[in-house]
Amino acid sequence: MKILIIGSEGFIGTHARIHFEQLGSIVYSADVLDIERKNYTKLLSKEETFSKLFEDSNPDVCINASGSANVGFSFEQPQLDFELNVLNVQKILVAARNHSPNCKIINFSSAAIYGNPDKLPISENQAANPLSPYGFHKLQSELLMSEYHKFFGLKTCSLRVFSAFGPFLKKQLFWELYQKSLSSETPELFGTGHESRDFIYIDDLVKIIHLVIDHCTFEGSIFNVANGEEVTIENASSIFYKHLNPSIKPVFNNKVKQGDPLNWKADISKISDMGYKRSVSFEDGIAAYVKWLLS
Repeated sequence: MKILIIGSEGFIGTHARIHFEQLGSIVYSADVLDIERKNYTKLLSKEETFSKLFEDSNPDVCINASGSANVGFSFEQPQLDFELNVLNVQKILVAARNHSPNCKIINFSSAAIYGNPDKLPISENQAANPLSPYGFHKLQSELLMSEYHKFFGLKTCSLRVFSAFGPFLKKQLFWELYQKSLSSETPELFGTGHESRDFIYIDDLVKIIHLVIDHCTFEGSIFNVANGEEVTIENASSIFYKHLNPSIKPVFNNKVKQGDPLNWKADISKISDMGYKRSVSFEDGIAAYVKWLLS
């Protein structure tokens, strides 16, 4: 199997590349960094870059793990966030249509499209209500995936990732907890601590990618990527600091960060029906992430 990973040097892209290389797949990779590696292409802003990627590799599967995954950045730079999370997706779809029309295309969306849902757990057919430009842009990328399947017959799928974590991740909650621990034993955190997320360790996320490749119909399909487990931020931070440094006691400031939802728990029946079973518990995942941080 030939796989093209766009955004191959990011958090998800790195793990996906390693996973499929270890299985013996021919992996083509692309990102914005200067890297010397077989079958690697440096991405430029020109549309021709994406066309050449597909023309040269003619992949069976394209995994788009590129773009920005930063809610705060989307408020500061909405135009650039749009270019990274929407416009580039359209360029990828155009290139695939022109050069690899039978390629299965997986695009990473986000649970941010849900905002604050009316009920939990959140199923894929619940209404979208983004709280940030980032959430809106991820929703637009999903619509593009549906458009190019409906009108041009491309094989497309969107994965709505909830809260993924693991080695190589240098942003979001646990990275922030680590950074704040370096300067204070009573770090200040946003919210009340009663806010919740549905976490998934990176190894299980990669397992879902593989299940999707094998079992998805790729008809503009959409899947939640999570574990169906609601964990409060207070509990998550407590477990994290237990493994990092038990003397650290965070303080919650009762302020809501712009764009942050309150409570999330995913309905994962669709990925469960494909055969997904969790392999890494939340605490074991935290222990592995802390081990990586300290290394």
